[in-house]
Amino acid sequence: MNTTLPNMQVNNFDIVIQGGGPVALACAAWCLQKFPEAKLALLDRNPIDDADLVAADSRGVALSHGSKLLLDTINAWPTECADIHQVHVSQAGRFGRALMTREELKQDALGHIIRYRDIHLTLRKALRAIQKNSPHFVWEHLDSNTNVDTKEAQARCVVHAEGGLFKTQDWVESGRDYEQSALVGLVEVEQVAPHQAWERFTSEGPLAVLPSHSGPHILNLIWCGSPASSKARLALSDADFLKSLQAEFGSRVGQFLKIQDRRLYELGLNYRKEITQGNEVWIGNAAQTLHPVAGQGLNLGLRDAYLLAEKLSALFSKPEDQKTPKAIEATLQEYAQSRKLDRSATIGLTDFMARIFTSNLLPIVIGRGLALSALQWLPSVKIALARQMMFGRR
Repeated sequence: MNTTLPNMQVNNFDIVIQGGGPVALACAAWCLQKFPEAKLALLDRNPIDDADLVAADSRGVALSHGSKLLLDTINAWPTECADIHQVHVSQAGRFGRALMTREELKQDALGHIIRYRDIHLTLRKALRAIQKNSPHFVWEHLDSNTNVDTKEAQARCVVHAEGGLFKTQDWVESGRDYEQSALVGLVEVEQVAPHQAWERFTSEGPLAVLPSHSGPHILNLIWCGSPASSKARLALSDADFLKSLQAEFGSRVGQFLKIQDRRLYELGLNYRKEITQGNEVWIGNAAQTLHPVAGQGLNLGLRDAYLLAEKLSALFSKPEDQKTPKAIEATLQEYAQSRKLDRSATIGLTDFMARIFTSNLLPIVIGRGLALSALQWLPSVKIALARQMMFGRR
């Protein structure tokens, strides 16, 4: 059903943000931090009680160092995380490898691995702290069946930040189905170098072994493969699964000893060509859903949220006669223009990597090996690629 909500009149607000995930929460927090008097409503489908989310999504999510710097501005960096100091990239059974280190980038870390629920809960806490100084902010927790009609809402600006996962979204515009699934879990290993991440490209897709908050011997696993292969791996006994993983990954971390919390996610690319329409704007997974190969999805969404908050807070802090529908539409168009380069570069890079590293054609296999070898011996190219992943492009 469509509703204007029983407990509030959404047409009393300058900004309505639809969504309760990290991107929506961050956008609201940045808007209010920059302009505490903002008339802003957040429509959140998550429970009001944090306790209901403690046992929620525990998968490890990659956040870039650039995202950490952004989240630090609102005191929203989780206390439990695993830093990445170097990344080893290779092909299974083929030549070509590259190593990226924090020293090359002159950064404290290349990235960080954090449980999704920890990001979510930390941002909720940060927003509540900011809420204390925001007299016109309303945080509405909706029933999961409530559908808000943005045309009826009459808010001056509507921000769509309800993203969801690929194939669970109610919109499909542009992109592709990679016909892959990601099997994620936590794996215990015999030996590992602290703060080391491994990205290994197999015949079916990327296989990543990443640090975790649980310590150096418990690593996050992301194993991409065909839907049939991934389902078969999910059904294996623990012993057979570990044997299969060992054969595919090799002995760089010694023996794989234990696997837990295996889950499957379908993978694809879905993105909007136009991210604004009138007084509406789409950010995060509502604007683009990416393959996890380069760990860029949430990072791109957080940059969306931060830059949109800059535009909206600047506009709505102006005198009333300057906040016209025409000015709002122009501001959103300026925002869309400012995001074109970063969006296109990140979407293009992720899509290219997802496709090129699953091809088994001999010329492409050889080309991949040469590219990885060249990347290792051309520091300027490697640094430029790493900086794009860490900070995006403006």
